[in-house]
Amino acid sequence: MTERVVRIFSRFERFWHWAQMVLIFALMLSGFRVSGLHDGLDFETAVTLHMVSALALIVLWAFSIFWHMTTGTWRHYIPTSKGLIAVARFYMWGIFKGERHPYRKAFWRKHNPLQALTYLMLKVLLFPAIWVTGLLYLGYSLWEDLPNSADLLWAIAGVHVIVAFMIAAFVIAHVYLLTVGPSFSEHVAPMITGFDKIDLTPEEEAYLEADEPDSLK
Repeated sequence: MTERVVRIFSRFERFWHWAQMVLIFALMLSGFRVSGLHDGLDFETAVTLHMVSALALIVLWAFSIFWHMTTGTWRHYIPTSKGLIAVARFYMWGIFKGERHPYRKAFWRKHNPLQALTYLMLKVLLFPAIWVTGLLYLGYSLWEDLPNSADLLWAIAGVHVIVAFMIAAFVIAHVYLLTVGPSFSEHVAPMITGFDKIDLTPEEEAYLEADEPDSLK
């Protein structure tokens, strides 16, 4: 294996990441206002911002799912138990002792086992849950004549809020981990430039040098 600086995040991935970040923060800000946790926005403005941001995020997620499936990058999110305990131990203990991260990024495995598992749970559980409950709440007028619809609406709203707080917890943890270990800029730079240090097999290095030389530094 040879360590090289390689473009591992495409332009779409970087756009998707930062656009998703902006929209999620807009949803958190407006959602907390709608829930009454702050009064920094006018209520009607918060509702409008929440709806527009939610619909924009759903469209973005739909495009990202299509992109992941057609490019094969969905493979980065396949969970594995290999190295999972070591990575979990590092984040709970080793990172505070200055230990080296036990995971080395690879060309087709840029997420460590804990990241892959976390991102997979977000994509297959939390994100669909927030979509479905949000759309059901938004479309209440279409099913309000069903029996016990008011009670069902409260249940849907409750699940929506719980899932929203779980996503907010992930965001907080994600931002926190950017501040520990290597410098903040070292963590963030790959999602700005697209380039990061990864281990390449001789075959991968030869392929990139021949077919995608702009992806190497």
